[in-house]
Amino acid sequence: MRFRPNKHVYRGIVLFGLTTMAAFRMRLTSSGEENLPQEQVRGWSRVVAPGRGAVLAVTHFGYLDFAFAQRVIWHRIKAHPRFMVTKKHADKPLYGAVCDLCDHVVVDRANGAPALEASVEKLRAGEYLSVFPEGGVSVSWTVRKLKTGAVRMAQQAQVPIIPVSVWGGHRGLTRGRGGLKLRNLWRLAAHVHIGEPLMVAAEDDVLEATEELRRRLQSGIDIGIDHDPVPAEDGTWWLPAHRGGGAVTEAEQERLYKAERERYRVTG
Repeated sequence: MRFRPNKHVYRGIVLFGLTTMAAFRMRLTSSGEENLPQEQVRGWSRVVAPGRGAVLAVTHFGYLDFAFAQRVIWHRIKAHPRFMVTKKHADKPLYGAVCDLCDHVVVDRANGAPALEASVEKLRAGEYLSVFPEGGVSVSWTVRKLKTGAVRMAQQAQVPIIPVSVWGGHRGLTRGRGGLKLRNLWRLAAHVHIGEPLMVAAEDDVLEATEELRRRLQSGIDIGIDHDPVPAEDGTWWLPAHRGGGAVTEAEQERLYKAERERYRVTG
């Protein structure tokens, strides 16, 4: 069963998230908000100049990062970004209903062309589109090598890419640390940094622009770590190795993920 998009349902989901954050007394700080559009068109989701959307490129260290990014964007410009959701998740009844009602973009990894086309169309219509360009959760707590999709859709639609770096949310829920524990959400501290927008001209090299986006996202993570109110010691699990933490290095992470992909390929 398919549902028609409904802005009131989307707004209700956002308000539920805000209420949950308040109930758990989460500590959310932000910086770089001046890099978000200063003028807005209130309505369904046209929050930048008519006909001018934007790609929100969000880091992906934990499963709650989207909520923290959404909180800052909502607070600043009351935007209802569309998210890109994999078909694997969208095929589940509840997720599928949310995707329909919120008008998210479903991505079939076996054939990404239709999702790219739909995304460019939304961007040209003046909407925001949130993507996780790392393509999966990073457990090195550094920004992984990015997929090129975010840059390609922004280039085709001729809209800016706004880097959104989320630090600290992985302490609440992330890959390889067990399931959701409510005690981990109590007074959870997170920082969201909005980086300087990146424009990609038609003649620009996609790979070079993607690497520049990665650098801007990592710079935002570094700012988040510097703003972190939670004390850390040598070997702390949620801190990256180059900062003295106990996380795996980037090279170790890629070896682990390569082995995992190989096991999945063999076992199906």
